[in-house]
Amino acid sequence: MPSLLVAAIDFGTTFSGYAFSFLHDYNRDPLKISANTWTAGVGNLVSLKTSTCVLFDSTQKFHSFGYEAEEKYSNLALDDQHHDWYFFKRFKMMLYSKMGLTRETLLEDDKGKRMEAMKVFSSAIGYLKDHMLTTCKNQLTDIEQSDIMWVLTVPAIWTDSSKQFMREAAEKVGICADKLMIALEPEAASLYCMHQPVQKDNENFTFGVFKSGAKYMVVDAGGGTIDITVHEVEENGTLKELHKANGGDWGGTKVDAAFTSLLADIVGNDVMEVFSSMHKYDFLEFLREFEVKKRTITPELTEKVTFKVPINLLETFRNSNPGSDIKTAITSKSKYKNKLTWTGDKLRMDAEITKALFDESCKKIVDHLKQLFRHSSVKDVSSILLVGGFAESPMLQVAIKKAFKDKKVIVPQDAGLAVLKGAVLYGHEPKTISARVCKYTYGVRISEKFNVAIHPLSKKFVENDVERCDDIFHIHVRVGQAVKVGEPQVKQNYTVIAPDQKSITFPIFTSNKKDPTYTTDEGCTHLGKLTIDMPDISKGINRGASVHMVFSGTEIVVTAVDQDNPKRSVSTTVDFLG
Repeated sequence: MPSLLVAAIDFGTTFSGYAFSFLHDYNRDPLKISANTWTAGVGNLVSLKTSTCVLFDSTQKFHSFGYEAEEKYSNLALDDQHHDWYFFKRFKMMLYSKMGLTRETLLEDDKGKRMEAMKVFSSAIGYLKDHMLTTCKNQLTDIEQSDIMWVLTVPAIWTDSSKQFMREAAEKVGICADKLMIALEPEAASLYCMHQPVQKDNENFTFGVFKSGAKYMVVDAGGGTIDITVHEVEENGTLKELHKANGGDWGGTKVDAAFTSLLADIVGNDVMEVFSSMHKYDFLEFLREFEVKKRTITPELTEKVTFKVPINLLETFRNSNPGSDIKTAITSKSKYKNKLTWTGDKLRMDAEITKALFDESCKKIVDHLKQLFRHSSVKDVSSILLVGGFAESPMLQVAIKKAFKDKKVIVPQDAGLAVLKGAVLYGHEPKTISARVCKYTYGVRISEKFNVAIHPLSKKFVENDVERCDDIFHIHVRVGQAVKVGEPQVKQNYTVIAPDQKSITFPIFTSNKKDPTYTTDEGCTHLGKLTIDMPDISKGINRGASVHMVFSGTEIVVTAVDQDNPKRSVSTTVDFLG
């Protein structure tokens, strides 16, 4: 039963937003999607997403989100009253880098104070959810919560535990599990582009990117992560993934970091530290100014670029270095001599130095794509679809076009909103994704007859007078294998090892290796277990159960069925946050 309204929340590293569409509008025009417009007081920024920042007061009570949180915290800092508050910015990256993530994982705020990550994430999602409901009620008064299907976007390169963490954070703020879908960001962007009118290039040829059989690479370049997926369009118009999701943390924030460290190189790290912690309001305005400016930097740039730098940064420099001036600090470093001038609040930089701020992230992305195109499943992909906020940067666009002259590089209009709007489309038609490639190997732990030639003695045990080897990783699906979404994978049969055994327990494991031998090997993780009762022992050891796994969305359901009594079966959803 389709939902009357689909609402998507795109929770980004740097910016977040939401969009929604009504079923009747979707049926008439799938691209009739409403997004909210956010306005920042400082820097007069108007955007379709707001800054991903959350502010809590000294009692850890939620105060505000987005531009509002940034400004409140900056104003508190002006009055030196911010020390007891908790301010979190760009915290989504923790879910990319965190090993051993649990529901109790702590997150450090701006000042190093700690708070439960789950509370920070769920407060942010809750704010966006409530904001969306208010906006919707203004448009259509009688919408019920049960009429809404929520879609939350996550990077495809995340681990299973990070994806589950986001789902649970959303459920904590009242989004029902059965009314919540998790959409993978590059997949959502892909769907959005499929709905775009066919584009023409200079010679007026239309692109056949989305014809059946067409293969293309989606490069979702955001603020934090670069998320890459390769898709093929099936005959029925659905998308099949050809290569497992991959990427890295080379997003647009690397450019901001390059600019900040260039300034720190001139004034000194200690001055930069003091400035960013003492003058938060100015630092915020400075970063916002740079955000607007960096979108205009192009490879054709030849003249100097002027950046507005807070006067307080100069003041902080002078206070820390009495008797020295900024001109000397610049000319003492040969790389900036005659290439950079700093007067008052104006920093003028040579075109080459300005463009070099993009070097690291562009190079890492290009190098990674080059490696990808060497894979057999990716070799014949002829188009690159570039989406995400960072995709709007002419520097990244040109770097990719230059490196891949034989590929068609397509940047849709609204590249920064492709994920958000695509997530809304996904909520209306989740079956558009038909197959995905496994990022990990999954299986169950079993024992088998001991073979002295191959099994280590340390794993030997005796059961029912038979020598057996423990901890065998029995593989169900492997890394790189294509699995049909929502369909049971290969059934594997298992038998009891003792005639009076009244149940079989299947410990479920995952590994980042293709062919793990034992569940104790490096890279293996225990995900949970499934136990099936088998009370009828009349057949002795001629009894058993079959086990299969179903991969749907971001969940994995494992089911065991009694071979003698198919009505007796048990299932479990794998818990990645164990």
